[in-house]
Amino acid sequence: MVRRFLYDQLYPDSEVPSYLLETTAYPAFNGKIYIFYSAVATFRAPSDSNGVNGMRREYIRATPSWRGGPSRYDCIFINSDPEIEGMRGLEVARVLTFFSFFYNAQEYQCALIHWFSCIGTGPDETTGLWMVEPEFDDDKEPHLAVVHVDTIFRAAHLVPVYQTSRFIPRSLTMHDTLDTFSRFYVNKYVDYHAFEIAF
Repeated sequence: MVRRFLYDQLYPDSEVPSYLLETTAYPAFNGKIYIFYSAVATFRAPSDSNGVNGMRREYIRATPSWRGGPSRYDCIFINSDPEIEGMRGLEVARVLTFFSFFYNAQEYQCALIHWFSCIGTGPDETTGLWMVEPEFDDDKEPHLAVVHVDTIFRAAHLVPVYQTSRFIPRSLTMHDTLDTFSRFYVNKYVDYHAFEIAF
């Protein structure tokens, strides 16, 4: 995945998408990879009066142990098409790790992510919230990718879609929800800025 990422970075105007190429076409890489457990997203949110001149900062975490407890792998919005407003120009993913590496003396700051896909072509009629689900391939393996951290817009808050026919075990905690449920609402009510972008 790192080699495929490098191909996309080095040849952004390639007529052949990297996923159609054999791995032998990707650049060779045998360097060191440096792991990080969090990243900071800084963005302008004019509707949020708490920030200076509308600027806001938030931490996005991908750590095997959060404050000495269970793991924490946050969800994010990825800016897939800046020309399109709202959720149609964004994608949702879960960060599994942040890392960086050097190639030809240039540093690349990346994230390994698990993609989520939208359910339907618009928000749910009842709640007004978009619904997403984690993507898996034909072998039931998670659809993973390496992306540049510059494509990450901000953190995303997902709420499980509860089924009325299933009881929720008392042992279930907030640390387990992303691994337990199969569908989620994209919570646009978590803050002012999310309300503006997740429509």
